[in-house]
Amino acid sequence: MTRDIKTIKKDRLRYTKNKLSANLAYLGILFDVLYFVSIYSSDVNNYYYTITIGFSVLYNLVFLLAAFLSSEGVKNYKKGYAYLIIGVGALQFVRMLGIPRMAHKAVTVMDGVEMTVMGNKQFTYVVACLAISGIACIISGVVGAYKAHVLTKYMKENGIA
Repeated sequence: MTRDIKTIKKDRLRYTKNKLSANLAYLGILFDVLYFVSIYSSDVNNYYYTITIGFSVLYNLVFLLAAFLSSEGVKNYKKGYAYLIIGVGALQFVRMLGIPRMAHKAVTVMDGVEMTVMGNKQFTYVVACLAISGIACIISGVVGAYKAHVLTKYMKENGIA
């Protein structure tokens, strides 16, 4: 009896979308948006007006495109997109070493007062956003790769094209 239930669950994969992986990818996108809104909306003494922020904007566009494309791919059980979203998620952790770390350490003078560019509260917030985004993307990819593997194996075992 349990064998039949497992077979039915595998067979159902052919007719349903992988919503869990897609929704996790969307969650990764959401937290990336919260990250860059926090960074781009704060400007301390024109600190962010550099080429670094230009690269950050470009990377965010690439991230959003890759994550959305991957969400559609994992929704349809495409293993390659699962690996792409895992890589994109891992890069979110690398990004913590960029603007957040540099801005948290940077000191500027504004109206005669010396202050850090990014305070502890904002630093914690943006690092948490990047971490949640990265974790959501990685889990999305792992779940997507697993379900794609299960579906592919099931279809091969049963001679389904």
